[in-house]
Amino acid sequence: MNISWILTTYETMATVSASNIEDPPSTVATLTVRVIRSFEHRNIKPLVLHNVNLGITTEEFMEIADKEIQIRPGIPPPVRKYKYDTLKILHTAHGAKTNNLAINLEDDEKLILKETISLQNSGVKNETELSYFKREDYEKFKANPHIVW
Repeated sequence: MNISWILTTYETMATVSASNIEDPPSTVATLTVRVIRSFEHRNIKPLVLHNVNLGITTEEFMEIADKEIQIRPGIPPPVRKYKYDTLKILHTAHGAKTNNLAINLEDDEKLILKETISLQNSGVKNETELSYFKREDYEKFKANPHIVW
């Protein structure tokens, strides 16, 4: 068997394989939203959203999340009916995670998303995990992080 033929065939196969792979645009992401109904009781429901445009504002994303909470099966009525008003980055892909199982209590100024800024400009990228909660409940929990079991 001719070695040059093997190398040429391998290079052709590698080129064809590489050309068939399409990288997703950097402005589209899969995000996991942890919908937190109660910090003290760790009442948290995950919501995975695919193909999220990172160019939308936090306010627009919260509207999408609210609609998904209403229509997704498996989310109980107490979680559906509650009003959530704040998004906070829990962690990004391959980043450090918090020790608190409910929410990251640090760096509020940096990690709480502002409603008028796009997700991408807020530091959200593919496979970011976000916490979605009521700010008043978060402030109470932060002042006294007591878990009831």
